[in-house]
Amino acid sequence: MRKILFNLVLLTAVSASNLMYSYGVTGHRVVADIAENHLTGKAKRHLKKIIGDQKLAYWANWPDFIKSDTTGVWKHTDQWHYVNINPQDNFKSFSGSLKAQTGPNLYTQIKTLSAQIKDKKTSAKDREIALRFLIHLVGDSSQPMHVGRAEDLGGNRIKLKFFGENTNLHSLWDSKLIDFQKYSYSEYTMLLDVKSKEEVKKIQAGTLEEWLYDSHQSANKIYANTLMDGSYAYDYNYKYADLMERQLLYGGLRLAKILNDIL
Repeated sequence: MRKILFNLVLLTAVSASNLMYSYGVTGHRVVADIAENHLTGKAKRHLKKIIGDQKLAYWANWPDFIKSDTTGVWKHTDQWHYVNINPQDNFKSFSGSLKAQTGPNLYTQIKTLSAQIKDKKTSAKDREIALRFLIHLVGDSSQPMHVGRAEDLGGNRIKLKFFGENTNLHSLWDSKLIDFQKYSYSEYTMLLDVKSKEEVKKIQAGTLEEWLYDSHQSANKIYANTLMDGSYAYDYNYKYADLMERQLLYGGLRLAKILNDIL
C-alpha cells in the first residue's frame, strides 16, 4: 500500500513539474525552427562547431528552464528577458527611451550576446551558453508583452479569464493563445514559414531597435483592447491570432538574420 501511495505521489509531482514547463515552450521552438530554415551554409557550419548536430529548437527554452535552478547562478539573467518602456507614439522617442535604460535588459543582452558569439576569443563553452540565450531572447523580443510596461510587469498584473480559466495578459501572449491553436511547433513552422524571398528580406531589414519598436507598437494595441478582469474566448483568438502568428514568424526570420550576420 505504501509503495502504491508513493508511486501516486511521485506521478503527481512529475505531472505538476511537466505542467510548469509546458507553457511558453511551443512559441520559442517555432521561432527557433523557422530560423533554422533560413540559415546560410556558412552559419550552419559554424553552428555545428558550437552545438554539434543539435537543432536550435532544442535549446530554445533552456533560458526559461534554468529559472528553476536553486543555486542562484543564473538569477542575474532574469532581467534579460524583457525591457520595460512607457507607451511611445514614434520611433524617435522609443529609441531614446530604449537607450536610456539602465542595467542589463532584453535590448542590451541581444547585442552583448551577439558580440560574444562573434568574438573569436570567446571560449567554446561561453559561446554555446551565449547562443542558447540569444535563441531565446530574440524570441522574447517578438513577444509584445516582453516590450511592455513596468507598472504591470509586462501584463503579468493584468488579470483576466481565457475560456473561463484564470490567467493574465502576459501568460496569454506567452502561451495560452499559441497553445489554443493545437499545433506542434514543427506544424506551426510549416504553416507560417511560407513567405517569398522578397518578403523574407523585407521582414529581416532594419535594426534591433526598429524590431523592438515593432513589438512595442503591437503591445500598445494589445493594452488598449484588453481589459483588467476581462473574460475572453473565441473573440480574442479571432482578433489576435493573426498578430500572434506574425510575431512568431518575424521572430524566427530575424533570429536567422542575426545568426547569419554574426556567424
